[in-house]
Amino acid sequence: MFFAAILALIVFCGVIFLVFSFLIGGIMASDVAKVPARSVLFIDLSRNFSEKKIENPLLFLTGNIEDEVPTLYELIRIVKKAKSDSSIKGIYIKSNNNINGYAASEELRNALGDFKKSGKFIYAYGEYITQKAYHVSNIASRIYCNPKGMIDWTGLSVEYMYFRNLLKKLEIEPQIFYDGKFKSATEPFREEKMTEANRLQTSVWLGDVYQQLLWNTSRSRGIDTATLRRYANEYSVETPQDAVNLKLIDGVRYDDEIRDEIKLKLKLDEDDKISFVTPGTYMHAVSLTDYGKTDKIAVVMAEGEIVDGVGEQKEIGSDTYRNLIRKLRYNKDIKAIVLRINSPGGSSLASEIIWRELYLAQKAGKPVVVSMGDVAASGGYYMACIADSIFAQPNTITGSIGVFAMIPNMGSFFKNKLGITFDRVKTSEYAGALTITKPLNPQERKIIQREVDRIYKDFKSRVADGRKRDTAYIDSIAQGRVWTGERAVGIGLVDRIGGIEEAIRSAATLAKIKEYNIREYPEPKSPLDILFGSFSSMNKSRIMEDELGRENYDLYLRMKRLKENMGIIQARVPFEWKWN
Repeated sequence: MFFAAILALIVFCGVIFLVFSFLIGGIMASDVAKVPARSVLFIDLSRNFSEKKIENPLLFLTGNIEDEVPTLYELIRIVKKAKSDSSIKGIYIKSNNNINGYAASEELRNALGDFKKSGKFIYAYGEYITQKAYHVSNIASRIYCNPKGMIDWTGLSVEYMYFRNLLKKLEIEPQIFYDGKFKSATEPFREEKMTEANRLQTSVWLGDVYQQLLWNTSRSRGIDTATLRRYANEYSVETPQDAVNLKLIDGVRYDDEIRDEIKLKLKLDEDDKISFVTPGTYMHAVSLTDYGKTDKIAVVMAEGEIVDGVGEQKEIGSDTYRNLIRKLRYNKDIKAIVLRINSPGGSSLASEIIWRELYLAQKAGKPVVVSMGDVAASGGYYMACIADSIFAQPNTITGSIGVFAMIPNMGSFFKNKLGITFDRVKTSEYAGALTITKPLNPQERKIIQREVDRIYKDFKSRVADGRKRDTAYIDSIAQGRVWTGERAVGIGLVDRIGGIEEAIRSAATLAKIKEYNIREYPEPKSPLDILFGSFSSMNKSRIMEDELGRENYDLYLRMKRLKENMGIIQARVPFEWKWN
């Protein structure tokens, strides 16, 4: 009893400490979240502006809101708000690297372009400016590079990893089933290099993404696209001064020289300090959401792999999103749903479950509009095809209408490499058919292929109904092929080019409402839920990534997904590519 009492006291004190920490953190946040006059919004492109809010319990404990990273949609609204905020005189972009996708970068770039119309300045600066960072930064009023730094202008490449020879050495037979000649998600396990079909589709969509980069650069820098191609082909940009001579940037400067130039813009004295405001601070100092109107549009962020069940923070769980969309369907104040998809796909069944809830929401009189992010393909497109209208960026990756399943036979691996053998007893012919310890027999293979064929047929039917096209036409553009948003408009898979704000305006028009509030889902968790529910898993992921390195951690996640999805029919793209 004594030790139980001591334990209860320790737990009680811990809870009181946490509550006190949250209160102090909130007070600190309210004190920090102020925007002085003549401030400059500071945007670091090396931060990941995800679609869904990344829960970070440490922010609540420390009150260090400067480090809070907004979502992409929050950042778009921050830039929009700063445009009319008299306290914000300009934007400074840190342009060393950009880990965000090309479509996300396009959306941010468009928001920055709109900000420039206010007459306020945008300065961009980097020591080593990558092409994706340059893609955003070349919209700036002035773009500079460190005199001893580097600028990457070499074109784009995509690299796939192939495991066929590894599996042979390990004596593992992948046993693959798929529909669609372009369905290359299983290709790394059955080939040593790209098939001709995959090389064709990759060349086309990569060329489209590159062309968008050239067009944007051409409009911003006044250089024709043919010349820009030649600069990349001839490796014309070896030094930052080369980039100045070729008019890709405006000059070479050190960071302190940029700051001195900004001080002149702000009419500050030499010894004055520039008030740089991070997006995290800014969004706590201003309101990004309107309140008071009865009619609401729900913006549902669906990011990550589509999985059965609840799903984790960076996944789209069928149970979680079914319950969420059902809740919105019954909410009379919600007049329309905007589904923001950034997903390479995943479980075909989970995609069907979410599709069904969107269908029911439509039947209940709520328009459904889809806004595509970097990728909304395979299972991601399965969810999207029901929408009344679909928006995408020109360089969004979409399509990939096809399915596959993979069941590895590891019997030889266990026997010859590990010395492990298996034996079994079963009550019926097909009991335990999906085990990984023996090869599938011909009849079992036929059964699995029939199931893959059936789901592929259902997938095409869903798309045909949603896009109001006949199945034969959908089959001609399906086959697992990946398309860019620009091409998807031309073939009818996407309705319009635009970002999330264009999708919201479209939803309002379809719902016939003029005044409305935006409500984002999934709703943020309480500080205590975040602390106890996600602190351990978040830190586990970070520790593993730090120990393994980014590339090895990505490989670990891929093998983990392979194990989890064993025998589950998938609708997903081969999105583990490496951008160069």
